[in-house]
Amino acid sequence: MTDTATFDLAGKNFDYPVLSGSVGPDVVDIRKLYGQTGAFTYDPGFTSTASCRSEITYIDGDEGVLLHRGYPIGELAEKSSFMEVAYLLLNGELPSADELSGFNHTISRHTMVHEQLATFFRGFRRDAHPMAIMCGVVGALSAFYHDSTDIHDPQQRMIASHRLIAKIPTIAAMAYKYSVGQPFLYPDNSLSYTGNFLRMTFGVPAEPYEVNPAIERAMDRIFILHADHEQNASTSTVRLAGSSGANPFACMAAGIACLWGPAHGGANEAALNMLHEIGTPDRIPEFIARAKDKNDPFRLMGFGHRVYKNYDPRATVMQKTVREVFETLNVSDPVFETALKLEEIALNDPYFIEKKLFPNVDFYSGVILSAIGFPTSMFTVLFALARTVGWVAQWNEMITDPDQKIGRPRQLYTGPTQRSYVPVGER
Repeated sequence: MTDTATFDLAGKNFDYPVLSGSVGPDVVDIRKLYGQTGAFTYDPGFTSTASCRSEITYIDGDEGVLLHRGYPIGELAEKSSFMEVAYLLLNGELPSADELSGFNHTISRHTMVHEQLATFFRGFRRDAHPMAIMCGVVGALSAFYHDSTDIHDPQQRMIASHRLIAKIPTIAAMAYKYSVGQPFLYPDNSLSYTGNFLRMTFGVPAEPYEVNPAIERAMDRIFILHADHEQNASTSTVRLAGSSGANPFACMAAGIACLWGPAHGGANEAALNMLHEIGTPDRIPEFIARAKDKNDPFRLMGFGHRVYKNYDPRATVMQKTVREVFETLNVSDPVFETALKLEEIALNDPYFIEKKLFPNVDFYSGVILSAIGFPTSMFTVLFALARTVGWVAQWNEMITDPDQKIGRPRQLYTGPTQRSYVPVGER
């Protein structure tokens, strides 16, 4: 028997079914609420609203849990590869050795972009933000790949999915190269997905580029940790755009545009800027005191998380990775020393422990990316590169969901009631 929730409005009772997922909170099905009562719910930010059913990612923020198709993110980041996680998100199960080999082969065959896309880059100013370039170029892919824009054809959806996952690293590397005035590098399909991206980003035609295995592994982990994060703002944007029947390339461009917002994709850049502001380890107590002062607007960036009320499960992996990268690159920089000292203090300070202000994934990823050599303007681009896999998986799931309807949120109208037009001469 299905549980029900009773809603009392104007002295009348209405019953609505309570749905249960495989894990997580129950959901009250209010699809018939307006039709039966003439009332809407009011939920700014949709933080108490489930907009879809999904089998892809599960988060329990109170317990610090993040699962992809049931697998803990920590296990995937430590033991898996980004391509394996991409296959998992797209297909629901981890691949066999043959399936993974075939998937890698398919993705590598789509890494090049249409040669005319290079002219798009030259139309941007040299100081254009790489995310502005990403929005424009990814959206333009639909003008070049007409054979994979029919969202009702499963084969075309699959081809579009593979193309997006394969081409985003190439476009991201081109955005970086354009900003620094260096020539674009064609992909090298003999390298791994992540190694190929590093070469296209930091290599030059004048000399061979050797992929550092430790850096390659660190970047692969960062990609895994950012691959998907349930129904966040950018993923919801992709689903909303897709609900109208828009082509997949347009949907991904919409996701990139949403991710660009500093409240979503810019947190690691904000954390690094904070470390630069602190400067040296000896100034940490001063900023700790400011963070504890309710009257001081200063906030420690990269600590705590809107979703995770406990420790960010992704941060545990990054905590280890940041030390591996520093050791490999022989990093000696006051900013990085400050990061490690601030982390130590925050993990032991009763104030931070009580308020559960633990370092999150953004605190570590910004430090690691900077140490590798990425400018802060590229941080959100790298986020978009990794999250494309999640967006594609969520978009595919949305397209095949029989309950899916075009997104149409309601509103609580507070403007003027109906009034008559007054000619301009009489006002």
